[in-house]
Amino acid sequence: MDALSDVLRVVRMKGGVFLHAEFSAPWCVASQVAPEDCRALLDGADHLVLYHYVVEGWLKARVSDGREAEIGVGEVLMLPHNDRHLLGTDFRLPPVPTCQLVVAPLEGGLWTIRHGGGGETTRIVCGFLGCDRLTGNPLIEALPSMLTFDARQGATAALIRSALEFAADEVSKRRAGSATMLAKVSEMLFVEALGRYVESLRAEQTGWLAALKDPIVSRALALLHRRVTDPWTVDELGREVGLSRSTLADRFTRLIGEPPMRYLARWRLHVAAHDLRHSDMPLARIAHHVGYESEAAFSRAFKRDFGVPPATWRKSATRPSASAG
Repeated sequence: MDALSDVLRVVRMKGGVFLHAEFSAPWCVASQVAPEDCRALLDGADHLVLYHYVVEGWLKARVSDGREAEIGVGEVLMLPHNDRHLLGTDFRLPPVPTCQLVVAPLEGGLWTIRHGGGGETTRIVCGFLGCDRLTGNPLIEALPSMLTFDARQGATAALIRSALEFAADEVSKRRAGSATMLAKVSEMLFVEALGRYVESLRAEQTGWLAALKDPIVSRALALLHRRVTDPWTVDELGREVGLSRSTLADRFTRLIGEPPMRYLARWRLHVAAHDLRHSDMPLARIAHHVGYESEAAFSRAFKRDFGVPPATWRKSATRPSASAG
C-alpha cells in the first residue's frame, strides 16, 4: 500500500453532493458548511472538505486567508480546510450568508439556492467529503486552503467530465437512488485534485505531499505505512531504500519536517485512533497492530499525544452521534 492510499483509508473519506445553486449577476455570498449541516450523510465524520463545480457561467472565490481564484465552466474549486469563503461575481457587494438562502427539499433530493441580480447566470453543484479529523494528520496539514483544477484537462479528463456531467444531471432531475454514485464522484474528485496538486509542486518545495514526488522518501513512506508493525530502525529503512542512515535521515527530515522514526511513531498512533473509533478490537490487539510490544507502552504513548488514555478516548470518539437517530 502506498502512503497516500493508507492515509486516505485512515481519515475515512466519504463523499456526497448536497446542493445545487443558481446565481445571477451581480451576486456575492458567504459560506462555511459545518458537519452537522450534512450529518444525515456523514455517519459521524467531524471534518468537511468542500468543493464547487461550475456547470454554467463563472465565479470568483476568496477564502479567509486571502487566497483568491476565478473558475469557469468545467472547473472545480476545493476547500480542504472548510474555511469560510466568499463566492460571487462582485466582492464589493455585501455578502449574503448562504444559510439565509438555502431551501430544503420537499421530498428528498438536494438543497437549492437561487439568488442574484438578474443578470448572467452561474450554476454550480456543491459537494463534500466528510472525514475523521485527527490532529496532525499529514495529509490534511499538507493541503493549502484552496485547490482548483480544470476537469476538462488531463489524462482522466473524459472520466472526470462524464462523472461531473452525470452528477449535474442527477441534481437537475432529482432521481431517486443516486446518492451512492454522487458520493463516488466526490471521492474521485478529491483524489484527482490531490494528484493534480502534487504534480504542480516545484522541486524545491517541502512537505508531506511534496515528499511523494521524491523517489527515495516516497518509497520510505510506503514501507513505513505498509509495514507499520515492523520494528523499524533508520539503518534498516536505509538498507531497504538504498541509502545510508544519515543520508536518508537528512533527506526525509528536510522534506517531511521530522525524522523517520518520529514520523512512524506519530503515524502508529493515528492508525490506533482509527482502530479505536471504528472497531471493537481490545487495546492489547490494537497495540500489537500498530507495532507496540505491550499495551502499557501503547497506552503511555497514546496519552502523551492525545491527552487521555486510549480507553477514555475511545468512549468519547465513538459516542452515538445525532445522525444515529
